[in-house]
Amino acid sequence: MEHKVVDHLFRHHYGKMVAILTRFFGLSYIETIEDAVQDTFIKATSQWRTQIPDNPEAWLNRVAKNRTIDILRSIQAEKNRNLAITTGASSLQIDELFLDHEVADSQLRMIFVACHPTLHPNEQIAFALKTISGFSIKEIAAALLTKEETISKRLTRAKKTIIERNIQFQYPNPEAIHNRMEQVMKVIYLTFNEGFHSTNKEKLIKEDLCGEAIRLCQLLLKKEQFRSGSLYALFALLCFHMSRLESKISSDNQLVNLKNQNRTKWYFPLIKMGNSAMHKAMDYDDSSVYHYEAAIASEHLNAKTFKDTNWKKISYWYEQLHTFEPNMFTLLNHATVCLQLNDLAKTYQLLNCIEVAVLGQRAYLYYGCFAEYYLKKGEKDLAISFLDKALLETSNKLEREFLMKKREKLL
Repeated sequence: MEHKVVDHLFRHHYGKMVAILTRFFGLSYIETIEDAVQDTFIKATSQWRTQIPDNPEAWLNRVAKNRTIDILRSIQAEKNRNLAITTGASSLQIDELFLDHEVADSQLRMIFVACHPTLHPNEQIAFALKTISGFSIKEIAAALLTKEETISKRLTRAKKTIIERNIQFQYPNPEAIHNRMEQVMKVIYLTFNEGFHSTNKEKLIKEDLCGEAIRLCQLLLKKEQFRSGSLYALFALLCFHMSRLESKISSDNQLVNLKNQNRTKWYFPLIKMGNSAMHKAMDYDDSSVYHYEAAIASEHLNAKTFKDTNWKKISYWYEQLHTFEPNMFTLLNHATVCLQLNDLAKTYQLLNCIEVAVLGQRAYLYYGCFAEYYLKKGEKDLAISFLDKALLETSNKLEREFLMKKREKLL
């Protein structure tokens, strides 16, 4: 039980604690701070075996602060200097940083540090997922479809650049906000996608990651200078997807496709929030992929049944999205829509335009779509052969079970 509590708190509070302590001690001590926060959770795992404290978050904050001070004191001692911050005004100042509004402000600052233009885009994403959302190196590697060793190197380079370039723990200048926000939104989008369609072998959905992405979006939307049509559209998209999270997995832990989802399980307050955000997005002049994706998600949610889905409208939106920003996943999604329209010629054309290697760990979706294509053509043997290819490409347990059941029905 205590491990579950610690894991939950780690996911929700790691980024907050790192941001708060970084704001106080400075970015030059980022590694020390991360080590201190990590040590705090290790200590919690050990000490909470018999009893979990009444206020676990306060316990973590206090221990992390003290651990950081201990480490920094030892660093300063080596330089024959004293770090006297455990009492007096400095102590009061660090305690005040743990107030809710200060926590939010610190995390927003950290988001913009992560997306600083001097960092390579790959380093930005890795650093943001590690420092803000508390991803492990293994989780980041899975989310970015790359090796753990590569992620470690990216994180090391990012921290080195931050220190060497003396990047400050502050908001960007007004003229730099737009460019920085584009990368911020990419990181939030990636975080949500890893939660909504996890690359984890055992678990298809990680609600914590989805919730974290929505929380970061809300943090940004609270500040007027960060608002844009794109940010509101992204928030709408996340709300729309999150609203049907519960219907994706059955009570016996089986994957349920959109056609068979119980639509009464869709969470309508989130859909309402998404609709409100989309209306606000229209008040701005900018456009983005999030506008198109939210429009597509909205079409699915507006249909009372799968049969009522306006597939022609969704097909139109996918064409517009691919024109706006060409993408292999857009082509794949459009191909699945064309299957619903029984436009097999268009489906085949789209599938043959896809570079499978670009899909990475999602390549099984491509083979699954081809299997559906051949099934509609009445070529059962070819459909089975493509399902076999899909099975070879997926490591997720629920996805494998879903594909295996589909294959068994064809035998």
